Amino acid sequence: MFDLSEKLKALPPYLFAEIDRMKAEKLREGVKVIDFGVGDPDLPTPSHVVDALCNAAKKVENQKYPTYEGMQAFREAVAAYYLRRKGVKLEDDEIISLIGSKEGIAHLPLAFIDSGDYAIVPDPGYPVYSGATILAGGKPFSVKLEEEKGFLPDFEKIPADVAKKAKIMFLNYPNNPTSAICEKEFIKEAVDFCYDHKIILAHDAAYTDVYFEERPLSFLEVDSEFEVTLEFNSLSKTYNMTGWRVAFAAGNKEALEGLLKVKTNVDSGVFQAIQEAAIAALLGDDSVIEENNRIYKERRDLLVEGLRKAGIEVYAPKATFYVWAKVPAAYDSMSFVKKLLDEAGILATPGVGFGVGGEGFIRFALTRDVSVIREAVERLERLEIGEAGEAG
Repeated sequence: MFDLSEKLKALPPYLFAEIDRMKAEKLREGVKVIDFGVGDPDLPTPSHVVDALCNAAKKVENQKYPTYEGMQAFREAVAAYYLRRKGVKLEDDEIISLIGSKEGIAHLPLAFIDSGDYAIVPDPGYPVYSGATILAGGKPFSVKLEEEKGFLPDFEKIPADVAKKAKIMFLNYPNNPTSAICEKEFIKEAVDFCYDHKIILAHDAAYTDVYFEERPLSFLEVDSEFEVTLEFNSLSKTYNMTGWRVAFAAGNKEALEGLLKVKTNVDSGVFQAIQEAAIAALLGDDSVIEENNRIYKERRDLLVEGLRKAGIEVYAPKATFYVWAKVPAAYDSMSFVKKLLDEAGILATPGVGFGVGGEGFIRFALTRDVSVIREAVERLERLEIGEAGEAG
């Protein structure tokens, strides 16, 4: 009786619904499924952050509408965090609060994209980049993250007519799903490209504090004048706060003003008690981050070794809590995910769920305890796949 809008119809099918169905079927059969599919930390939010929320929720002033841009104390805490962790100096009017970085990323195209405009999006990549562009009436232009180039886009492959009509470029490093990192030279190339073509460089920096070797760079460290860069960052992965829905955007003021204008028309800001809890996290001891990364590294090493012994070619991540693995030649990503689930009770995410450029790969999330990963490795040992391999 009610027709969906043409924009909503234009969104690609939701592959993960089929994965959920497959998992539910195995659970009904009594299989103990080990789920590596969801990028949701199993580690708890630090207790001092939870305590801060409990105390802040009792304050009458926090039970009212919050400010749209976020409490000044929250924005000052973000600035302190960026200066401490990344050496970037931000003023509080160069920061706004978000109800999770997904919300901010999804609303940015509404501020700057008109019908016929492009957003340049990575493939494979977080589906929200493309989906939000379509809902804003724009056209996503996919740039492939090629294995041979370390899963970095080649800007020379962006046609001149696309670059001319592009308003936003979405990038994400450390990268989901590939776990790839990038160096300063690449960031400078991205900044220069966007500056030359008057494109907002929207950097999704959700994983910059989940790393095992050198600290990944914020793009704001390279675009130090914030000429084109708007960086989205979140407390979700850094402080195990995915369900809290609190994040921020920082950098270019024009981009921030456009995003904030959208937000004032569609939401009423972040609950101030949650902002106070976020302040406790951002100004707290960095040992929380260090301990998280120690745990993820232990899990990474165990799973990577087990996958390689099973004959699955793997990229050992230097950052993020994802393991990106190549699919054996006899399978595509969906059929290999089905094989792992049917024969080992292990659930991973097919690369094609992140775009056609993800075909040939699957993703494992390191969001399970080492005891569970050991059980998964034991199950993998019984699989017949092929010779062990190394991808990097």
